[in-house]
Amino acid sequence: MAKVDLIMPKMGESIMEATILKWLKKEGDSVEMDETILEIATDKVDSEIPSPVDGVISKILFPEDEVVEIGKVIAHIETEGEEGDVQSSPAVAEPAPEDQAAPSAEAAESSPEKEKDEKPDPSPQTASQPVSEEELRPGSVGASKKFYSPLVRSIASKEGVTAAELEAISGSGMSGRVTKNDILNYLEQRAAGKVAAPAAHSQPQTQPQTQPTAETKQTGAPVSAGPNEEVIEMDRMRKMIAHHMVESKQTSPHVTSFVEADVTNLFTWRSKNKDAFMKKYGEKITFTPIFMEAVCKAIRDFPMINISVKGEHIIKKNDIHIGMATALPNGNLIVPVIKNADRYNLAGLAAAVNDLAKRARENKLGPDEIQGGTFSLTNVGTFGNVMGTPIIPQPQVAILATGAIRKKPAVVETEYGDVIAIRQMMYLSLSYDHRVVDGFLGGSYVRKVADYLEAFDPDREI
Repeated sequence: MAKVDLIMPKMGESIMEATILKWLKKEGDSVEMDETILEIATDKVDSEIPSPVDGVISKILFPEDEVVEIGKVIAHIETEGEEGDVQSSPAVAEPAPEDQAAPSAEAAESSPEKEKDEKPDPSPQTASQPVSEEELRPGSVGASKKFYSPLVRSIASKEGVTAAELEAISGSGMSGRVTKNDILNYLEQRAAGKVAAPAAHSQPQTQPQTQPTAETKQTGAPVSAGPNEEVIEMDRMRKMIAHHMVESKQTSPHVTSFVEADVTNLFTWRSKNKDAFMKKYGEKITFTPIFMEAVCKAIRDFPMINISVKGEHIIKKNDIHIGMATALPNGNLIVPVIKNADRYNLAGLAAAVNDLAKRARENKLGPDEIQGGTFSLTNVGTFGNVMGTPIIPQPQVAILATGAIRKKPAVVETEYGDVIAIRQMMYLSLSYDHRVVDGFLGGSYVRKVADYLEAFDPDREI
């Protein structure tokens, strides 16, 4: 019998760990190639992991709810054939992402495997004491609630970085995570005397305000319901959404600009052509791809809305990747991304929007399909809302909300003078990061989107 190692696969460039949600097979069960063995979750998406071979589950190495690093062996599968161990996941053979790249010469001696053999006392560290790699693991005693990749944990432990120093590093990764480059840049600045050491504290470091405080959470104490009340536990996705929303508000000073647009032409065009569009392309034409087309055109006119912030630097994005906020059947929210959305025609955008929305509702999105966005769109009109003030998905700097289209009396200019007519009107609202997007840019951009929508050709061919 040969033994095949089932590896925790790489689920995206910024994902270093995953949680085992449920084992669908137990030790001794037979499995077929591509049959689902377990379900895992990252901070991006849930996924099903299939068997790479036909065989029998001989050993499960990690229980449910365990957080496991990418590349770790999580189970053994016995198969027919000659003896020998085989790596079943391609993740370990692919080029490592930035956080998993080979460490610098200063940090090369410290690897996660080596540090595990030298675990310190797990009692909580004070902010002025160097932190150990083990104490930075999520869920460990005294650990920060921030996520740190295995490599960042290793470098911090090796270089004697204190908890206060690590918390103060501005992360450039997804959702503000500290990357390898971030911590190495910090070490260079510290060695050059360009950063001041944080003041020592005798008490354990206060947790970031993005985490529940004593006012909102009592550790170990059950939450009791009052008369006519029901306690509902947040699911894992809702907890992540809550964390990301608070984090965004604390990171970006939000400002929102509003405009009203006369979209009678595009409303009339869609009503007239939706059946023919379906017949020609096999796709429903909703308003979202039409809005997205205008969003992309306006980004070309105002490219500085398509940026992110890294410390005191602005990163200008030359690719236009549009995030599309999508409501799920359970009430949660996910934002799949259409990569290079400006390169699609309207039929292509419609197909991409419909496909991502469908697979989002079926929980079939891949990790790479919900990251990398450079600008986001949320169609609050779907819920009958006339406008909204959306929260920016970090590290983007702007998100556009499109409201419900409603018939309203409006002033229309004609060659015979101004008249009042019934028009199809809608509000657009742009929330933007006032650190780098001022009112002129934010207001001009959302006005430009409205201009493109108002100028929609009612005789446009499908």
